[in-house]
Amino acid sequence: MSKTLISNFFQKLIAWHQVDGREGLPWQGVKDPYAVWVSEIMLQQTQVATVLERYPRFMKRFPTVKKLASAPVDDVLAEWAGLGYYSRARNLHACSIEVMERFSGKFPSDPLLLEQLKGIGRSTAGAIAAFAFQERAPILDANVKRILARLFGVEGALQEKAVNDLLWSLAEQLLPKHRDDMPVYTQALMDFGATWCTSRKPVCISGAQKCPFEKQCQANLSDQVLQLPRKAPKVKSPELDCDMMVLRRGNAVLLQKRPPKAIWGGLWSLPESPWRAKGLNEVGSFQMTGKALLALTLPEEDHLTIGRHCKINIQGERIKHVFTHRRLWMQIWHVSANQALEFSSENLRWVSLKQLGKYGLPQPIKLLLQGLSLAHGDD
Repeated sequence: MSKTLISNFFQKLIAWHQVDGREGLPWQGVKDPYAVWVSEIMLQQTQVATVLERYPRFMKRFPTVKKLASAPVDDVLAEWAGLGYYSRARNLHACSIEVMERFSGKFPSDPLLLEQLKGIGRSTAGAIAAFAFQERAPILDANVKRILARLFGVEGALQEKAVNDLLWSLAEQLLPKHRDDMPVYTQALMDFGATWCTSRKPVCISGAQKCPFEKQCQANLSDQVLQLPRKAPKVKSPELDCDMMVLRRGNAVLLQKRPPKAIWGGLWSLPESPWRAKGLNEVGSFQMTGKALLALTLPEEDHLTIGRHCKINIQGERIKHVFTHRRLWMQIWHVSANQALEFSSENLRWVSLKQLGKYGLPQPIKLLLQGLSLAHGDD
């Protein structure tokens, strides 16, 4: 490991950022820890282009940690709809309450305290501390891991604890000596990984620009840029089937609130059957009856009584939705009710198609119901 590189890395990176760093992002230069925190959580696993649109909207609706903490979690999930990984939204809400109760509405500057808050990991804590409080705290998101693995020729998969520990050690050693440099240095790290030292087309491969570290980067010197960091072998994603019921009465549709810890946890969706391995249909599509569908999708309700007032209109679309580690095929069944049915569960609710915007819906369900609303002129 080059001691010279350790000592001058941050100067070179900051100099690079002054010329080629990103500009104009709405969260750049922000020192409010609340605003920094929201941007960091939103940027996790979401493309910058999407966050550019959604971050200002979220901040306008929830401008302070107090506003966020006092809002119903359903409102937060509704505002988050379409961004995916909804546990982030639930954790945002829970964390805001924690900040209000434990720290009187003020985020702590100590990254160790920040890391104890709901949904804030070590890297996010470091980013908040660096940007908002100029603390000498390292970050180690996916971009920074890639930079360091290439720069120092770190072998082994990123999922390995020894590799992760080594990268954290490097991240700490590379920190600027002066706190005043922390915000720009941290932003520069993020920008360099996002725009220059990218996963598939880094500038040293494309030849578009000259990398400031090309003569010191071990991956470049050993011609392993695209091989580092090492990736664990991919496991084939399981494919699953389920049946979903669009039960309508006039302009209202029946929604069901999902369990907090399930996929799409806390969102409102359609009543559905248990998920099963693709191809293992519990009831064949052509044998599906109203009673069978109700038994699958509303097993805890009196589906025999409810079934007397319901009728399957058509077997609808089959929608594919890709999660990070699985693929789900949703068979949609359109059902009509001839009277206002009542249900025992508080998690079942009739919702007007005009009011869907007030509910946090999974993106594929939101698109399905929006199309239904438009088709019937209910918008």
